[in-house]
Amino acid sequence: MTTNHADIIQAILLIYRENNTRYGYDFKESSTWAIISQLSRAEQAELAVSMVQDYQQYMDRNLEQNDGDAYRMACHLLNVLVLLLNQKLPFTAEHVTEFLRACRHQRSQTYYWLTPIKKMVRNYLKDHELTPELQTAIEATCDHWGKGYGDTRKAANQLRLFISTENKTLALLPGEVWSDFAKQTIEALPESEHSTWVQLIEVCSTATGGQPTAKWLKAARSLRQAVASNIFLQQMVQWFPLVDQPRPQPLPNGSDDTIQDQNADILKGLVWLCGDQTEGELVRVLGRLAVSAYRKIPGVGPRCVKLGNACVWALGQMPTADAIGQLALLKVKVKFGTAQKGIEKALTAAAEREGLPREEIEELAVPTYGLDEVGVRRETLGDFTAELVVTGTSSTALRWIKPDGKPQKSVPQAVKDNYGEELKELKQAEKDIQKMLPAQRDRIEALYLQQKAWDFATWQERYLHHPLVGTLARRMLWQFEQDGNHAVGIWLDKHLVNLEDTAIDWLTDKTQVSLWHPITATSDTIQAWRQWLVDHEIQQPFKQAHREIYLLTAAEENTGVYSNRFAAHIIKQHQFNALCGQRGWKNQLRLMVDDDYNPARLLLPQWNLRAEFWIEGIGTNYGIDTTEAGSYLYLATDQVRFYRIDAADNYAHAGGGGYGTYRVPAEPIPLTEIPALVLTEVLRDVDLFVGVASVGNDPNWTDAGTAGGRQHYDYWHDYSFGELSATAQTRRQVLENLVPRLKKIADRCSFQERFLVVRGDIRTYKIHLGSGNILMEPNDQYLCIVRAGKSAADQVFLPFEGDKTLALILSKAFLLAEDTKITDQTILSQIGQ
Repeated sequence: MTTNHADIIQAILLIYRENNTRYGYDFKESSTWAIISQLSRAEQAELAVSMVQDYQQYMDRNLEQNDGDAYRMACHLLNVLVLLLNQKLPFTAEHVTEFLRACRHQRSQTYYWLTPIKKMVRNYLKDHELTPELQTAIEATCDHWGKGYGDTRKAANQLRLFISTENKTLALLPGEVWSDFAKQTIEALPESEHSTWVQLIEVCSTATGGQPTAKWLKAARSLRQAVASNIFLQQMVQWFPLVDQPRPQPLPNGSDDTIQDQNADILKGLVWLCGDQTEGELVRVLGRLAVSAYRKIPGVGPRCVKLGNACVWALGQMPTADAIGQLALLKVKVKFGTAQKGIEKALTAAAEREGLPREEIEELAVPTYGLDEVGVRRETLGDFTAELVVTGTSSTALRWIKPDGKPQKSVPQAVKDNYGEELKELKQAEKDIQKMLPAQRDRIEALYLQQKAWDFATWQERYLHHPLVGTLARRMLWQFEQDGNHAVGIWLDKHLVNLEDTAIDWLTDKTQVSLWHPITATSDTIQAWRQWLVDHEIQQPFKQAHREIYLLTAAEENTGVYSNRFAAHIIKQHQFNALCGQRGWKNQLRLMVDDDYNPARLLLPQWNLRAEFWIEGIGTNYGIDTTEAGSYLYLATDQVRFYRIDAADNYAHAGGGGYGTYRVPAEPIPLTEIPALVLTEVLRDVDLFVGVASVGNDPNWTDAGTAGGRQHYDYWHDYSFGELSATAQTRRQVLENLVPRLKKIADRCSFQERFLVVRGDIRTYKIHLGSGNILMEPNDQYLCIVRAGKSAADQVFLPFEGDKTLALILSKAFLLAEDTKITDQTILSQIGQ
């Protein structure tokens, strides 16, 4: 056989035609491969170039003429090309450029090119300098592969590593605040340090997969050590917070929040390298970076899931209690499904590493932030004493005391001049406390459905006397049981006391402690505790004594397996979805597409139950009844049901059609068989969803126009001024107790069935106790007021936190009681009509 390139290529194609049906055919067994093997290495290189040119011609013919046979010929040539490229042949820069062009072809089978092209480029650059033309071709290939996923993008980063190492240029893409700052920092370094950082950044750009391999970590940590660990940590503490800042200029078709894929991979690698560190500031920075990465961009979804997951992995690897505390904080703050799985996995790994039970790791790892006693931290800085005090669930005060014991309003200049680092750490602790306490509050409230109990000694250590958690636990009611003795108590004047303010003196280490729930008490006891909290001005971190109780109604006994008490409401989908995340419910946004969705659901593994809230999208006009991305703006609510946790799933079409199952239908559980605690907590959540997300709460709804506005006006009016829910009834009881104590407005207020009535000098106003919306007498004219700024109501003591509508009603009452002092022309124009 002749060694003419064209003849060899035709022989290759003939062999493949003849053996096309043979499974697993090996071209190396052919006589044509034997001839190729006898060629010199230079001739083999020339043959490969001829083959790649024919390959591109066949691919072009396929594209232009939709010629399937041409495509098959190209694939046959590619199989042999891969064999040749896996050998170290003496290719020129022009040869390499030709191959790079071929692997970027529109229909090229990219996967087959990845390893051979990387080998070709790497082998060439070992013995030759990088030419401008070759660099351009490599960069074009990197850009082309970088648009892919998985191994393709990983190969792009590895290929880019060859040229950046050769040129000693950074792989960081400009245009993001953090990358611009990092680039500026590295470029200013001496040559030796600059080169090491270039290599480290390049290795980080190859960070793919869910977690790093041992091989990757070994290589990356070696480079991290070369730049010095302390320097690395300093840079990470500076760079990571900048990731949250918006881009100076949005990307085309992107947003200010966009992180470019290449930069995201680099960040991911840098985060992985933090997994064996213990520095407290780095732990906090990683927690904030995770929140930033998981933050949702409207119409897009979570900002950068892979970066958030990397932060969770690194925190799970860090051998410190602070890292576990950050994971616990993320578990409450980040409700994205994938993130929750990663956080749970990281917490489990941390528990195993520390030799602790998984269910206790979050309790044991709550940081104290240097608090010396419950809610107080004192630091002596020169002649002054700093006193950091927890004043509420999300509020603190930093006070300064002079040498003579008198308070000083601002930070002493001497402290600023001589104790800068200590002052910085103190202020950081204050910020951390303000973030951690709400997370701990939510964790404790979730204990109701976990049937959690402690022995007395353990409970004191983890709750009552814990420097941080104690600020919450001491404002809550607890149940104590031992040997037939039973008591409910709260912390007062250094003692646990009962309703009569008498110390509970029989408590021992054997006493069992649990979080008190009002469903276990009589109405008289509940009312007594509510009054006790008001009398002692103790504000509970969440509704406990004032917690709504939902008992079965006659209607629910008749329906048997479902509750309709929260059906037929119209709610804002995106607000509802956010609330589901906050309360631990699983839910998907309904899109106006041909698809089916599970109902919103709450899994209760401790009870072997699954609660479902049935909902469906409203509307048929895409872009009017939906967002630009196609998600419904509004939902209609339906039944609440209960199933065994492993029962067959229910599905309904996004825009209606009724619920059903793809398998044998599961039998719902009769409501009479649902434990009272489970029933009341689930219905309380659903009441919250409706009470917060209902369009009836929107004071501007009458101006909402066609998109969900005027066509639902009747519902809006009925809800805004209709029957009171259980939450609204509790709100009325609180106000009936509270308003008579408010000297400024007490004589101007009274109560009707559904309203707080406020007598102004111009008109009389009825504020609905459910929605907070207002009607004006004498003709029930609607008054639209949107609260802005602070008012006298902010100084009023409330017995629990978290009811924004209660605070809104009070602020409107203070405003309208003095309606002659109102200066807002929008309000005055309505009052004067």
